[in-house]
Amino acid sequence: MLTFTALGPFQAWADGAPLDLGGQRQRAVLARLLVAGGRAVPVHTLIDELWPGDPPAQALSTIQGYVSRLRRALEPGRAPREEAGVLVSAPPGYALRARTEQVDAWHFESLVKSDGTPAQVWAAMDTALELWRGPALAEFAELSWAATEAGRLEELRLIAVERRADAGLALGRATALVADLEAHATAYPLREEAWRLLAVALYRMGRQGDALAALRRARAVWRDELGLDLSAGLKRLEADMLAQRLEEPAEPVADLGAGPGADGGVLRVLVADDQALVRTGLKAMLDSEAGFALAGEAANGEEAITGVRETRPDVVLLDIQMPRLDGLAAARRILAGEQPPKVVMMTTFGSDENLYAALRAGVSGFVLKTSPPEQILAALRAAAAGDALIDPAVTTRLISAFTGRTDPASPPALAGLPDDRLDVLKLVARGLTNRQIGQTLALPEEEVGLVVKSLLEHLGLFDRAQLVMAAYESGLVTPGGK
Repeated sequence: MLTFTALGPFQAWADGAPLDLGGQRQRAVLARLLVAGGRAVPVHTLIDELWPGDPPAQALSTIQGYVSRLRRALEPGRAPREEAGVLVSAPPGYALRARTEQVDAWHFESLVKSDGTPAQVWAAMDTALELWRGPALAEFAELSWAATEAGRLEELRLIAVERRADAGLALGRATALVADLEAHATAYPLREEAWRLLAVALYRMGRQGDALAALRRARAVWRDELGLDLSAGLKRLEADMLAQRLEEPAEPVADLGAGPGADGGVLRVLVADDQALVRTGLKAMLDSEAGFALAGEAANGEEAITGVRETRPDVVLLDIQMPRLDGLAAARRILAGEQPPKVVMMTTFGSDENLYAALRAGVSGFVLKTSPPEQILAALRAAAAGDALIDPAVTTRLISAFTGRTDPASPPALAGLPDDRLDVLKLVARGLTNRQIGQTLALPEEEVGLVVKSLLEHLGLFDRAQLVMAAYESGLVTPGGK
């Protein structure tokens, strides 16, 4: 199938193989027709826009030559006198004929403008944002039509980010969204919707003070940059927060971004804690959340190991301090098994020394027992998706306490890794997801995933949490540093 990409390097593809589109101006002809969205572009417009103010004497024949060569590249099997079906003549000019799904920019725009339930909007915006591979039409940035279209597409991208977040809040996913929204509001501080979404997400997490602080930051930025106070909408939001009048989402649902569990999309969790009351609360949390199921429970480390062998859960939620066999020893034995489940560790105190060893052993992060349910659920989803979530409330303190320790089993030095790999590792150590790293470094999310995989292989590690430890132990990142 013939496809066209403009959200990043401009290219045409035939069944996944790039086509030779010729030189810069010839490529610009095709790009200009793509920007027209299937409508005809007169030849005189092409001439004026490709050679602004100074077209050559033979501009018309040059354009005709470009079109002829592009047609051969796009339809190599077309007979000499057969009418073109892709780059067609449309007097007084030319047009690009393609289906919406063949052109990433057209498909992107249709997704961003689509409607539906929060779950449908979330899925549509997620798909739309995955189409971005870099700045749109960047290689034609000096041409005004390309710069205008790039600006329009960038605005649609920001709308997609905000619509995705709004849908996520309706789905009860505040915890998973806060980091992205913080970065979004910081990068685009004059966008009202960015601050609204960030404040609401923080409020939904129970962080009312942080939510109000976000609105104060918005007010300060707007006064400095625009000489304006907050908008009426943000002022109402601030008042509602102070009066605790904000409505909660009607029915939180499972994280749509998480990978499915072994049971047809349901994530099966084994709960291990020596306190019956804690187990009861965790079981109630799983029972009330769509997409989760209790695989079993255990009151100590030995029972946890047996339970894993008998029930084959997707994730084990494991207390680090238990009688008979503690959580650290149990985690090591579970992770040493064949096709082991992911392990998320629980602790009462963030300063538990064994927690550091557990991260080094390969558990997929940790949470405090006092964390809100959505924080624990987010950790389980992250683990199932092959990621790691380390509770932000204790990460810096924990790593600060143990950074610099020498250990014969620690990974080799990072010397020799190229700068682009080190940049990714630094952001992994800061707790960013692959999507956030891609947005920060202007890389496709898939490429970030490949870099993370190569880092694991290079360092002889097998878990993202171990990458975090490697970055701190090597001094690449320091607690509280950049």
